[in-house]
Amino acid sequence: MRRFSASNEPAQPATGPRNDWQTIVSLLPYLTAYKWRVAFALTCLIGAKVANLGVPIVMKHIVDGLAPVRHLTALGRAENAPGIVLIGGVGLLVVAYAAVRLSTSLFTELREILFSKVTESAVRQLALKVFRHLHALSLRFHLDRQTGGMTRDIERGTRGITQLISYSLYSILPTLVEVGLVLGFFTVKYEAYYAIVTLCALVAYIVFTVKVTEWRTHFRRTMNELDSRANSRAIDSLLNYETVKYFGNEEWETRRYDENLHRYRAAAIKSQHSLSALNFGQQAIIGTGLVFILWRATQGVMAGKLTLGDLVLINTFMLQLYIPLNFLGVVYRELKQSLTDMDRMFTLLTVAREVPDAPNAPLLEVRGGEVRFTNVNFAYDPARQILHDVSFTIAAGTTTAVVGHSGSGKSTLARLLFRFYDLDKTSGGAITIDGQDIRDVTQDSLRASIGIVPQDTVLFNDSIYYNIAYGRPAASREEVIAAARAAHIHAFIESLPKGYETAVGERGLKLSGGEKQRVAIARTLLKNPPVLLFDEATSALDSRSERAIQQELDLIARERTTLVIAHRLSTVVHAQQIIVMDRGRIVERGTHSELLLAQGLYSQMWDLQQRVNEAGQRPTNLV
Repeated sequence: MRRFSASNEPAQPATGPRNDWQTIVSLLPYLTAYKWRVAFALTCLIGAKVANLGVPIVMKHIVDGLAPVRHLTALGRAENAPGIVLIGGVGLLVVAYAAVRLSTSLFTELREILFSKVTESAVRQLALKVFRHLHALSLRFHLDRQTGGMTRDIERGTRGITQLISYSLYSILPTLVEVGLVLGFFTVKYEAYYAIVTLCALVAYIVFTVKVTEWRTHFRRTMNELDSRANSRAIDSLLNYETVKYFGNEEWETRRYDENLHRYRAAAIKSQHSLSALNFGQQAIIGTGLVFILWRATQGVMAGKLTLGDLVLINTFMLQLYIPLNFLGVVYRELKQSLTDMDRMFTLLTVAREVPDAPNAPLLEVRGGEVRFTNVNFAYDPARQILHDVSFTIAAGTTTAVVGHSGSGKSTLARLLFRFYDLDKTSGGAITIDGQDIRDVTQDSLRASIGIVPQDTVLFNDSIYYNIAYGRPAASREEVIAAARAAHIHAFIESLPKGYETAVGERGLKLSGGEKQRVAIARTLLKNPPVLLFDEATSALDSRSERAIQQELDLIARERTTLVIAHRLSTVVHAQQIIVMDRGRIVERGTHSELLLAQGLYSQMWDLQQRVNEAGQRPTNLV
């Protein structure tokens, strides 16, 4: 019966499809942390709208107050008009008009000042949470992901938060407050007709906008997906720049990229056509409502029921309502898009951690550093088991080497030791360090106790100093240089024009394979952990550098528990224990001399490598 610990299914979101309200609810905790600031901002919002409501009211009184001037002018007594205006208080109304408009601007700016900290803090906290969560996810998730598309999702999601808050607080909510105030004023001051027509026009406008925007949403989603896909392909192609050049496939990569751009163009054109139809329909609804209201107001003025000031007031109110409504369609579309973008980012947060720490997990306490693999069974895919009942012990302070043909499961041992994957509790066996099951301790403390020099070294796009110091960021410059000396790379670094500040380029591509591996060795030496793991640590070095660094590594390993995954058997002849693996099983174990005497698989591999060495070739992939 096959036993395994990892499903072949990629990590999936913990919840099903989310709706817009779930996305909004997910955002609320980041806003309620500043509830008093939010409350003051909302108070300023209402104050701004009340002041804005007063602007046309004051203007009505100014217009009505100027009626005596027109009457006096008609009687030929215009020279007394200015005095009458002042006595009538129109001058004070003009000052009041300016004060009300200034109050509107003051409250609006206060609202933005108060809420800017809330918005930026929410963006920062969410971006930081997503970043931490992504680092907490398993290796399986990161092997399945597309970096370009995921980074675009995060970028759009954080931008969506800003847009959602901005549109909600600065457009939708103020418009709703103003609509309520205007409808109430129309009902109380004039007649219900104006409120009813205004409300009907608003309802028709909103329903039309929502329906058409919902229809258009799939065009925008398609654009987003194609944009992410094109970006992923572009980044993947650029990251593999050398491979593209090796095979002369620049045109092939360009065509693949252009396929997505062509489909994106088609979706963008459809989106623009539907946008034009939406805009025209909105203007038709607004124009119809405005005609009905102004026709009624004009009749009222002609019948003597309303003054010219009333006509100006009603017209101004309608303009104040319809101007923001004219942008409400745009706001709603952007709001929907922001929610869609945020949902993609929040969905990343719902991806379950495949390798979680147990509740209240203790720290790993390394006393001697004994590492024990007990009946380990593991598979990445249930249909293909990698390890079968693997058991061995690395005594504290000793070196154990694991050798075998490619695909025998050697590198899987390293991934399990680092807890990139967890063993099944019931049938996967166990890995312990000083008797502590690594599944029961925190991953941070486990990885802090293990240092690794991988075969495929990837460096950050930063300086050589930064990449070495990454092993222990708090280390002093003298300690970083000492680690570089021990890795036999100090002289090379000093020979560079910028020395330790030399940039290594994307993934360290400005350095040779041997130089990158020596930086990795220096980084691990600086970390100075009690347990070491060398995954063919000298594979990219020339013979002279390999011998020098191998002696240094052997010296360092004498005081530490060391697991060496080796291809070249000459690098592990001094190991206290050599494990020979074949097809996920241990087939031989012992010292170098014992395994040669056994005349088994190890002896065959040794003889083959010796013959290749005698022929003057480097056996890099014979085992």
